[in-house]
Amino acid sequence: MSKVTFNNKKNIFFTAINTKVEQYFKENKLRKTGNYKLYIKSFVLIPVVCGIYVALLTLKMPAALAILLCSLLGFSMASIGFNVMHDANHGSYSRRKWVNQLMGLTANCLGVNAFMWKQKHNIIHHTYTNIDGIDDDIAKMPLLRHCPSQKYRPIHRYQYIYCIPLYSLTTILWTFVTDFMKYFNQKIYTTPIRKMVLKEHIIFWISKTLYIFFYVVLPLYVVGIIPFLIGFTVMQLTKGLTIAMVFQLAHVVEDTHFVDANDKKLSIDEEWAIFQVKTTADFATDNKVLSWFVGGLNFQVEHHLFPKVSHIHYPAIKKIVKETCDKFGIRHIDYATMTDAFASHMRFMKSLSKPDMVIA
Repeated sequence: MSKVTFNNKKNIFFTAINTKVEQYFKENKLRKTGNYKLYIKSFVLIPVVCGIYVALLTLKMPAALAILLCSLLGFSMASIGFNVMHDANHGSYSRRKWVNQLMGLTANCLGVNAFMWKQKHNIIHHTYTNIDGIDDDIAKMPLLRHCPSQKYRPIHRYQYIYCIPLYSLTTILWTFVTDFMKYFNQKIYTTPIRKMVLKEHIIFWISKTLYIFFYVVLPLYVVGIIPFLIGFTVMQLTKGLTIAMVFQLAHVVEDTHFVDANDKKLSIDEEWAIFQVKTTADFATDNKVLSWFVGGLNFQVEHHLFPKVSHIHYPAIKKIVKETCDKFGIRHIDYATMTDAFASHMRFMKSLSKPDMVIA
């Protein structure tokens, strides 16, 4: 792993924002963790997933309806990931640590190991956002080029055409490939992971086994191989695409910043908080329906500055962040709609399909 440092000696920008945010919580007598708004989501989404799962295995229905329900199952599972798992594994679901740990295991129910996810997301991605050579979310891969410093390959010429189908494979790869690669290699991309205690080893293997049983073995036995293959594929592709697109629209767009840390020591001459604002984008924050389903992760700038604050507070925090960015002359990247953000992502991926697109 390359060594990266930030100029946090004065930390003026984050101090200004944090002071106002702390004042907001104090004046309104609010906890930074979740409240009834978040818990209602849990009581809606988790039973929905369980209900759809049971219905698909026990009820006779037309094939078209079954496929639609499989897609809805994948989308609902992704929404649990955004709303429940994400807050819990950041420690912001509840003020009680054991509740966060318990609800964080919903990641394992979705097929992704919570321990690996916290290493990958909380530590690596949130510290080294959009830093090529460290951030696993933009890790080098043969078929996709996600930033200008990554090596151009002739196949990238068409990546803006095939990137969406590839994004759909995200959770299939997480569940059956990359989690195991991280487990056996004991590192995520270029970063060694924290040593796993016996409890984490047991959780890893038991949860993977249970996932395979409930989502592969049991459906195969109940519905047969062809319906299973169709349903499982539809569910996974929907879940994978939903999760991947939220990330792509928040970080891999035209206006976000990227730096290269491959095989070298990198000193970033600005404080960490300013770097987070430059490498992250908000999108469609006025869309309350979208915000509900994606767990406020369209408020991605606010999330990166305050990852331990529950997403239910991000709309209020955004006003503070935006005002402070304006005061310091720092651009707060904000796409008005999801369509705008998606178009920007696709334009950026197309620009990266050309070999002359490199970091100056």
